[in-house]
Amino acid sequence: MEQVKIIVRTADQTRKAEVEMERTNTGADVMQAAVDNWALPTDTDYSLVNVSTGQVLAPMQALEKGTVEEGNILEVQPVLVAGEE
Repeated sequence: MEQVKIIVRTADQTRKAEVEMERTNTGADVMQAAVDNWALPTDTDYSLVNVSTGQVLAPMQALEKGTVEEGNILEVQPVLVAGEE
């Protein structure tokens, strides 16, 4: 299986890690690994943004070439939900 080396960080940039993942892993896999490894709040929804390209990765999108390249920075960002009236 082909692997890709990426940098995963939190939106506030307090946590950052270089990881090697299979190209078959998805955006959801990256987000779940970040939540687990960094004990991020589990009651929050997250999105994954490839900072290097400005693209948002869909949760079921694989880390395929053309979408995620070697050395790209993927940022786990909390999804802010507006309060209800």
